[in-house]
Amino acid sequence: MELRQLRSFIAVAEDGVISRAAQRLHLTQSALSRQIKALEEDLGVTLLERSAHSVKLTQEGEVLLKEGRGVLERADAAVTKVRAAGKAVLLRVGYAPTLTAGILPLAISAFTQKHPRVRVELLDLSSTEMRTGLDQGSLDVVMTVKPAKLDESIHWESLLQEAWCVAMSPNHPLNAKKSIAPAHLDGARMVLFSQQEYPEYWQRVTSWFKGHGMNALIAGEYDGANSLASAIEAGLGVALVVERMACSFPRLSLKPLKPEPEPVCIAAGVSAARRSDMILQVFVEELKRAAKESARRV
Repeated sequence: MELRQLRSFIAVAEDGVISRAAQRLHLTQSALSRQIKALEEDLGVTLLERSAHSVKLTQEGEVLLKEGRGVLERADAAVTKVRAAGKAVLLRVGYAPTLTAGILPLAISAFTQKHPRVRVELLDLSSTEMRTGLDQGSLDVVMTVKPAKLDESIHWESLLQEAWCVAMSPNHPLNAKKSIAPAHLDGARMVLFSQQEYPEYWQRVTSWFKGHGMNALIAGEYDGANSLASAIEAGLGVALVVERMACSFPRLSLKPLKPEPEPVCIAAGVSAARRSDMILQVFVEELKRAAKESARRV
């Protein structure tokens, strides 16, 4: 017995008229009649009592209608499960390269071993773009600096604390110093991440300038780590960045700040409405483990 024949029989049994069932199945009446006849021959029983304008179920037909509905429900459920199993789940991660160097590769490697059907898509984004992505549902997880002002729409899991430092060209005059004091940067040419794209960074850095009474000269704003590093390497200015930037741009010289500013908290953020999602929970846990391992290596 074929499922196609069973579906045809159930349609006829429910409609009571072959012509109406044929329309529903997009078949001709003759084709539908042949399917029912073939089914009866396969089973060796008569399923329908036919009249000029309608059909009536025999006792055997009543049994098949009842059992056949259950068969089709189970078959349809099996098809749905098989198709779902074959589809890869997409996990969209917004990240900042300078903050996640040494963390993200370890986490993804461990995560994909546990969930091989989940495809991780990485998007290099600004902090503003990450927040927008979480709000609009186009991102599942973000890795960035934990904002100073929190709201209930995003759940944050702290990964590690990163110290600030000053990034400069190896040829810069300040590179001769072991550490950099605020006075060394007073009047210095500074390059920063864009205020529009990285408002939290801008707020932290300019507040630090003001707190030390510095008159820094803003020589340029940049929309990403690569462009900022290129500006520093070209000698256009120095920048306040996190120590982890050394992992991505080894040609830059990084000097510690003295006294040390309050460290930056790098965190993973997910929509508060989805914090119970098991896939997201596992991925965030792998990020936390990778952050601990990365901190031990530094």
